[in-house]
Amino acid sequence: MGAEIDRFLWEHNQVTRRWLLQAGAAGVAALQAGTQSADETPRSSVLAEAIDGLESFLTPQDEFGDVSRGTPKPHSLTDEQKRDVGLTRETWSLDVISDTEHPAKLGQEFTKEQGTAITFDQLMMLAETHAVRFAKVMTCLNMGCPLGMGIWEGVPLREIIWQTEAKADLRRVFYYGYHNDDPDQMFRSSLPIGRVLEDPYGLPPVVLCYKLNGEWLTSERGGPVRVIVPEAYGFKSIKWLSHLVLSNIPHANDTYAEKNNDVDSPLKTFAATLSVPKKVEADSPFTVTGYAQVGISGLSKVQVWMHKEGDELPESDDYFAAAPWMDAEILPPPKVWGGGLPDNHVPSPTLGFDPQTGKPATWPMRLGKVHWAMLVDGLTPGKYTLRSRSIDDNGHAQPMPRPFRKSGHSAIELVEFEVT
Repeated sequence: MGAEIDRFLWEHNQVTRRWLLQAGAAGVAALQAGTQSADETPRSSVLAEAIDGLESFLTPQDEFGDVSRGTPKPHSLTDEQKRDVGLTRETWSLDVISDTEHPAKLGQEFTKEQGTAITFDQLMMLAETHAVRFAKVMTCLNMGCPLGMGIWEGVPLREIIWQTEAKADLRRVFYYGYHNDDPDQMFRSSLPIGRVLEDPYGLPPVVLCYKLNGEWLTSERGGPVRVIVPEAYGFKSIKWLSHLVLSNIPHANDTYAEKNNDVDSPLKTFAATLSVPKKVEADSPFTVTGYAQVGISGLSKVQVWMHKEGDELPESDDYFAAAPWMDAEILPPPKVWGGGLPDNHVPSPTLGFDPQTGKPATWPMRLGKVHWAMLVDGLTPGKYTLRSRSIDDNGHAQPMPRPFRKSGHSAIELVEFEVT
């Protein structure tokens, strides 16, 4: 089992670093203007080489990292098997029922047994007037690297909830997807009904998602329909959705809650590196690049600190708050979004984007990711440890304000390199 986990993490790391190494000519120009004077042309070439040819900003569906569950994994079924179990757009349906143990008072339920389950065609009818799109990074709670970044499209979950004519005793909705008709393989998530019916703090709605980057969801990405919770980690965005259960239960009953995970924490802001040279010549400039996940609290800065072996570390300072951090450059929005978007245009309307220009209304965008880079002046010979951190819009430096592992990754990464 250990070898399998090691192999998965290695493969995931390769995929993640490929899709994260993304920017464009606009990023090069901004970095050169912000970090370099006219007589420093060597720096220009070094920086351009580090950023030139980087991949697109959004992640194509087939390049997302995958942490799917199931034996076999549902997306690995044959086309015929997928049709038989409702994992195609033509055969998909959704049961919407009251919890038998903690019942909510509903005017009606929708079930396959009664022939009233919600079909994909019915979902598309709702989409004609209620569809929304928004950008979101997909991240696993217990892993440091994001799985991918995309523009997700779907129908707000509340539109389905209201069709049940809910009347009272509805405090929570829990939901799960197809997992080989094996109760032991069920993976369940849940949300308070207030989050489903209302969108606080300017967040996009929770949606029943059917498209990613303008294309139908593939089976591997959770298609034909999955849940997407904008501000949450991936375990809340259940794939292969098959059941909604409306409940009067007063607490979270997610599968992850049974694994000592914090199931209510939203996305954290953190930074990490992408490229750091293993060896550098003394007194020669070099570049460092990385990415930042922009969590619920936004992102104001990315900072880098290079500690030379033998130099004293700050005392009684577990998170190195007093270290001599230096500001890195956060790259601007790309000119080329990529990810398979038709004509490289963010479809309009997309929440958070100007409908006329297609540009983000704010940058960095919450719930997404950005790239950063730094041109470092020459260093003296020795062994160094490089650390990077984020500062959120509230002034909290990574890993604060939530340093606990089970509420999502936020640890300060360290990378060793040598100057010779």
